[in-house]
Formats: sequence, C-alpha cells, structure tokens
Amino acid sequence: MRVTVLVSGGGSNLQALLDAQDAGRLGTATITAVIASRAGVYALERAEKHGVPTAVVSRGDYENADAWAAALTDAIERTAPDLVVLAGYLSILPAQIVTRFTIINIHPALIPAFCGAGMYGLRPHVAALARGVKVTGATVHYVNEIPDGGEILAQKAVDVHPDDTPETLQRRVMEEAEWVLLPSAVAQLSMNNVQ
Repeated sequence: MRVTVLVSGGGSNLQALLDAQDAGRLGTATITAVIASRAGVYALERAEKHGVPTAVVSRGDYENADAWAAALTDAIERTAPDLVVLAGYLSILPAQIVTRFTIINIHPALIPAFCGAGMYGLRPHVAALARGVKVTGATVHYVNEIPDGGEILAQKAVDVHPDDTPETLQRRVMEEAEWVLLPSAVAQLSMNNVQ
C-alpha cells in the first residue's frame, strides 16, 4: 500500500511512521512520498534522511485557494497513493481533495471533544486544561468535508496530570497516543486493503 504523508512542521508523527516502517510494524504500507505545506520544515529533512521523495505545495505560492487546491491535487496524484495521511498537516483540505483520495488524520484530542476548525497545535491541550478534564488523548479518523468530522478509526486515552501545562500535555499525548495510534491505524488499513 502506497502512503503519501502531508506535513506542516517538525514531523514527529511522520518520524513515528518511518520508525514503524523500519521496524516492520507498518503492515504492507510503504511511505512513498511526503508533501509539505511550506519549505524548510524539519519533516522534509526527516523524509530525505529516509530516502523518501518530497515536494512542497505552499498556499502562499498561489494566487488563490482554487489554484492552490489544483496544485496540491496534482502533487498528490503524482505520488499515486493508496492512502494519504495527514501527520500534523495544518491546512483544511478542499472538498475536491477529500472526495478524491482516501485520507486519514491524527487529531490530538478524543473526538468529539476539543476538535473542529481552529483546534490544532497547542489549542486542544489548552482547551482540555481549561475545561478541567482528567483524560484526553488522540484520535485517528477518516477525513471528510467537516474538520475532524470523519469516521473514527482509533482512539487512545492519556491521563491529564494536575501540574500539566499545555506543552507537557501535548508531549505526553504525542508520546503515549499519537505515535502509537497513527502507525497502528496505517498498518491496520494496509491489512484491510484501505477500507
């Protein structure tokens, strides 16, 4: 199963996928391409160190949203993916992409809590701490036209500690949930021939 990964930053979830692939824990999936939303992000370096071809499709390089969407669609199509994985990708994908490819996302909260448009990065963790929840976590879900609204594939809970800051909670959710769930979900989908 050919997997194209979309990234926007440091690429820690991409690294979890690459590590799982190296360890033989990604099922029949192979990461065949990485597309970044901007140049110079560390995720591109991670991909290049693993010999994975990369591309950059930055929204700011196009005159309007339609031109960007067309360029991103073309870039993804050129990689011929069986599955597209959003691994810290911070742009909401247009309907023409969401309906054309099978796409999954990792979200740093237990959907339906702390999700939707604008809930990315530290924001779900800030919201979880402000609400006083005792448990948070991560969710892998299919991507559809509604931000964080697709069918849930897997979730993993993480305890919230009394002394947590958004940063410590974010780190724990990544280590205990995201980096475990995402490779596991990709492996499972590869075994199910991407249902």
